[in-house]
Amino acid sequence: MKKINPFDQGYFYSEDLKNMGFKNVGTNVKIAKNCTIIGLENINIKNNVRIDGGVTISCEHGNLNIGNYIHISGNCHLACAGGITLDNFSGLSQGVRVYSSTDDYSGKSLTNPTIPSTYLKTITKPVNIGKHVIIGSGSVVLPGVVIGMGSSVGALSLVTKPLNNWGVYFGIPVKKLKNRNKGLLEKEKKFMKSLINKI
Repeated sequence: MKKINPFDQGYFYSEDLKNMGFKNVGTNVKIAKNCTIIGLENINIKNNVRIDGGVTISCEHGNLNIGNYIHISGNCHLACAGGITLDNFSGLSQGVRVYSSTDDYSGKSLTNPTIPSTYLKTITKPVNIGKHVIIGSGSVVLPGVVIGMGSSVGALSLVTKPLNNWGVYFGIPVKKLKNRNKGLLEKEKKFMKSLINKI
């Protein structure tokens, strides 16, 4: 008799997810059952996507667009009021926080969502995470950030401004350390060709 692991709640798969109210769900999508996701109708998920346990997605306002071949690791948080886009082959390591809206911390207004909007001064801007971008564990991305294609962000970094294509970035706030190797583009071509050959 196979033992049941009570700590592994498993995943919902595309077939289940398509009936839950998402804007769109592609093929080969799996989302851990212990995620918290609000605003399904504002979330568009393409193909070959995995979202791991403990992820929180707040999308009651705004939108979330997840491309192809995306991995969102455990315990990430995506606040989507200003809109968040993850382009193909991008990924978020464990505990990454992406905010497309935030309160004003200067003290000139009240803060938090229990307060009527007339007393708030929120900063709401879209976040775009480019193709082949990887963001390291525990990093924070703030509203209005565009991370250019092929860039990587090291663990525990703070991204407050747009990042150019094909850079390796790290720090609080992030600084460019060097250029990122583009060898992965050849791997992508071979991978995509292998998929065509399987058809």
